Amino acid sequence: MSERAAIAVIGGGVIGASIAHHLALEGVRDIVVIDRASSPGMGSTGKATGGFRAQFATSINVRLSLIAREKLLRFHDETGVDPGYCPVGYLWLASTESQLDAIRAGQIVQKQEGLAEVRELAPGEIRSVNPLITIDGVIGAAFCPTDGYIRPLEILRGYLESAERLGVKFKWENECVGLRTDSNGRITKVITTDRSIDVDTVVNAAGPWAARVARMAGVLLPVVPLRRQAAFTVPCPAIPADMPMTIFMDRGFHLRARDGRAMLCWPNPEEPGEPDDLRADPEWIDAVAAMARERVPVLRGVDIDRELCYAGLYEMSPDDHAIVGVPADCENMHLANGSSGHGVMHSPAIGQLVADLIVFKTPDLDISPLRPSRFDEDAPVAAAELI
Repeated sequence: MSERAAIAVIGGGVIGASIAHHLALEGVRDIVVIDRASSPGMGSTGKATGGFRAQFATSINVRLSLIAREKLLRFHDETGVDPGYCPVGYLWLASTESQLDAIRAGQIVQKQEGLAEVRELAPGEIRSVNPLITIDGVIGAAFCPTDGYIRPLEILRGYLESAERLGVKFKWENECVGLRTDSNGRITKVITTDRSIDVDTVVNAAGPWAARVARMAGVLLPVVPLRRQAAFTVPCPAIPADMPMTIFMDRGFHLRARDGRAMLCWPNPEEPGEPDDLRADPEWIDAVAAMARERVPVLRGVDIDRELCYAGLYEMSPDDHAIVGVPADCENMHLANGSSGHGVMHSPAIGQLVADLIVFKTPDLDISPLRPSRFDEDAPVAAAELI
């Protein structure tokens, strides 16, 4: 089967759907989105923890969050779907002077970019924000009340439904297996498992598998999958829905309330690479449960629902920042990759920015720090991120 599309978006997760939605709003027609999954939300979007924050240590990430937040506030009006943005805050807990220094350095950047509401907390103020935790060894904290939670699958649904109303076609169970290029390196055809699509422009929004797709066009994209895990307790009314996302910086353990349970996360050291298994490790579950019971007394005696625990994939770039733009060796491929765990929260902003680039509009944000060539130029985005 052979078809034609002005733009083919490879990847129907939340970033690909956001780009398609924003392109359609700009009046672009003949857009097709292809994805190997059988239905929406089967990839990384469906595994996202649903956090939203602007507490980053680099200007570009703070500004992406602020753009995304404004778009989330308009999301229902724009798509008809509630994105679930719930500003209950992020609470970062420091146990060493170096962690406290990182908080303070980050807040300088955050306030410079307009996040005026972020503040540092003394130890005596912490329990007023989260009274459920132990603060033994904690010497200070950061809190931003406009950080909080979002609903990844509802954001995906909003973009999918809006894009479809605007004429975008979504092709599920269509894995990209090849890209045909001309003598100038331009992509002329996308080959999937059951069709070929003649194209003018390709958007690589393939998440953890973006490097594999880029290689089909001769582009070396430094994005690798990284497995991350999440555990859930049994239903636990002692953890209120409005508890802020709470992060213990000493080990990276963090937790939130989600659907009446406590969701527990811990970025255990793991080498990036294509994983063999996306089940949560039993030993990891035991370890994160022990951390939770030590740090959150109300969870002592609360069981873990092991059937709900899972692993998902981040798409990591070398500097933990997104790669957005056109690579030097393929002028009609637009990259929207490497968000490094922040893809869902930044998808409203990235979708708009990539659409602007494709239709030759000047974006509202200077995204040159995210240009694909920065690694060849030895100019990565530099920062000591919080976690």
